[in-house]
Amino acid sequence: MRDGGATDGRIPFGRDLLARHQSIRDATTFRLLGVEWDLLPGVFAPVFTGASGLFAEWIPYPVGGSFLDVGCGMGIVSVWAARAGCATVTATDIDPRAVENTALNVRRHGVADRVETAVGDLFDAVPGGRYDLVFWNSNLIEVAADIDCTEPLRRALFDPGYRTHRRFLAAAWRHLRPGGRLLLGFSSLGSMDRLDELRREFGYRMRVVAEQTRNVPQPVRYLLLEFAHPAVDPR
Repeated sequence: MRDGGATDGRIPFGRDLLARHQSIRDATTFRLLGVEWDLLPGVFAPVFTGASGLFAEWIPYPVGGSFLDVGCGMGIVSVWAARAGCATVTATDIDPRAVENTALNVRRHGVADRVETAVGDLFDAVPGGRYDLVFWNSNLIEVAADIDCTEPLRRALFDPGYRTHRRFLAAAWRHLRPGGRLLLGFSSLGSMDRLDELRREFGYRMRVVAEQTRNVPQPVRYLLLEFAHPAVDPR
């Protein structure tokens, strides 16, 4: 599978998206998926792309099962998983502000009995956890390995050298129950070629679960990808 869609303008688009996020100075609310959400400044804002809403609707939630939302941001997918019938939802993010924002939305939507929040980088907050479904809406814009992306909003958009994607795929299958599913929120702003290299390195099969192109303002192809690992799914 080769790269397609938004290619030459990836990094400029990311910089513009970063600037729009940085322009949010105060806590606010917005409407998505027919309901209201709380948004704190400094947290990834779905209002600029709509990607989180798409993924929340596309994910085949394991009703009655367990769900891990890696990089939960402001918590749209975590809340939607609980509303869809997951028995337990674990929402983690490396940014404490994002975890705080998720907790706000968990309380707003009355799902605190099913959603647990934790601060941690990828799987650090759940070292022994195993789930029926693991999802990550990734920081998919690749930049040079020496670029500093430690600031939370930069880290939410850019992945220097695709190191985070490498760490995610290296460890993710260990956090799946037998027959569990691993899903990645991606788009044409990311490098499908690099992702394909990594999935081959770690022995995954990959398929597109759902896709849609939106103008935000340039055309971007959003993809929900599934990765199957022979240690979990030997088919």
